[in-house]
Amino acid sequence: MLGICCIFACVNRFLLHRMWDNDNILQVLRSSLGGADVRTLAKEVPCLLLLPRLYDDDFRVARNAAWVLTHKPVSQIRTLPYNDLIDLSMATPDTSLRRLVLNLVEKQEITEESMRTDFLDFCLQHMYIPIEPPGVQALCMKLAYRMCLPYPELMHEFRETLDMMQKEHYKPGMTHLINKIKNQ
Repeated sequence: MLGICCIFACVNRFLLHRMWDNDNILQVLRSSLGGADVRTLAKEVPCLLLLPRLYDDDFRVARNAAWVLTHKPVSQIRTLPYNDLIDLSMATPDTSLRRLVLNLVEKQEITEESMRTDFLDFCLQHMYIPIEPPGVQALCMKLAYRMCLPYPELMHEFRETLDMMQKEHYKPGMTHLINKIKNQ
């Protein structure tokens, strides 16, 4: 009996995956999603269907696609195109999409070979701007720290930048992150 239930579960999972195509996913991503919807979509929709939607002209679609991708397992997130995500995070005018895409980049491995100086400059600039949303600032700070870590001279400059940041201009979470990074 248990074997039959497993077979039906596998068939249902296969059918759920087969139901998703570009039109279906676009229609769903255009709607207002809740947390439960996002978690379900993360389980059911393949990354290959979500990835092109990050570049949709409708920012709601792009944000929802990014939100679903952030709920994918890290092993799947690490298969996403690193440089494309970086380019999107630096180019998008939508701060919510930027935060979600930076979240995806933050879950990826950053190696000395994959480090991009233009992205490091972007992160250093956006962690410093007080009008930037705290989520973007924090992610930029974490990413800049990870990129500077292998290089003592960059790490020194990074710490000097942290010292120059006037903590009274930032939210408490940001000042905590600044102190935490300084003390490492």
